[in-house]
Amino acid sequence: MAMVYTCSIFSTNFIHHLQPSTNPNPNPITKFTTPHTRNTNNFRPPRVASIPYPPINVDYLQTEFSGHGASFTRLGETCVVRMGLDNGSVATLMLPSGLITSYKAPMWHGGLLELLHTSVSEADDGSGAVVRGGVSLAFKCDGDAKGDANGNGNGRVLWSPSVWNLRSVGGSPDESIQVELISSNSEDKIEFKHIVTLQQDAISSEVVITNSRSSSLKLMGSIIGHLAISTPEAAYAIGLESSNYFVKPPIFSNFSIVPPDFDKSESGWFKQLLSVWGLGSQDSLSDNNRQEDEEIEGEEEDNYKHLTEKMSMIYTSAPRSFTIMDRGKRNSVAVGREGFNELYIFSPGSSHKPYGKYSYLCVGQAALLKPVTIGPSSEWRGVQHLHNPNL
Repeated sequence: MAMVYTCSIFSTNFIHHLQPSTNPNPNPITKFTTPHTRNTNNFRPPRVASIPYPPINVDYLQTEFSGHGASFTRLGETCVVRMGLDNGSVATLMLPSGLITSYKAPMWHGGLLELLHTSVSEADDGSGAVVRGGVSLAFKCDGDAKGDANGNGNGRVLWSPSVWNLRSVGGSPDESIQVELISSNSEDKIEFKHIVTLQQDAISSEVVITNSRSSSLKLMGSIIGHLAISTPEAAYAIGLESSNYFVKPPIFSNFSIVPPDFDKSESGWFKQLLSVWGLGSQDSLSDNNRQEDEEIEGEEEDNYKHLTEKMSMIYTSAPRSFTIMDRGKRNSVAVGREGFNELYIFSPGSSHKPYGKYSYLCVGQAALLKPVTIGPSSEWRGVQHLHNPNL
């Protein structure tokens, strides 16, 4: 049985205990040790999802970008970036995956609470441990083959950003810290920026896509956040009344925590909609599937929506901000967006163990039903805000 750590595994109290294995075998079976276990000889640092990444020069990052409230820790062939404010707010992200693995925020009772849900478990193929959850980007750019006035075309492009480089760090620990990541496709003239900003009462994920081609790009996908809760039975979405929605199969990306009662291989809409992580062309949908999807829609009747049941919905007219409240942990998170027109919400349901691996809700600012069109030599910006109102 695979061993699992959840929630605050990438807190600063944990990462100091992760040490690379000295085992000469390049693919040993992963054995986990807790933060209080001294023996780390057999520990192998976790990979992020199932994507192979090149090693990072952490010493260079520490020399070039340290300060501003940010620090860098080597974790195997990856790097953990820690952002910490004077008021106690702390966030961590991993390079080169760009996965935000932790956001600890000050609470009304004086302590800190982990607001993101992350898990580490053994890979299905036994090749080591994988990290899932947190906040990740799952996007695809689809460019046509139209040329310019002289007949010079860029050619068809299907590309998703997956490897992120650190471009800059700014700010100060007494106010806010900003980390800017970049992923680019120079051949197809596409650039993604992922700007993570930690404030005293919020963390935001901003994406800026620059299209330097002579033809338009279509952007599909979502910023997907796993919010930590006690159990969906104690969770409510407040402020969605009168919002139009479509009921859709779950969107499972490389970083998704997939409950055992879901099989992403059976999600035909997922496979057809989403090539690197399932992002295919929406044009491949059959007319029957289109008609069926269009019929599964409605209008939210509850302003205090109980999230206890399994659900997967895309809201097309939701307000720019709404609140997730957890009665079990006695806290709430205000979720806001800019640029995006769709809101994705997924609940694994309450049939799982409380405070366990599946104690989370997925929220995502999205362009899944209708792609965003980015014109030639143009850029587009979208943001997800997670605000802590519990101070």
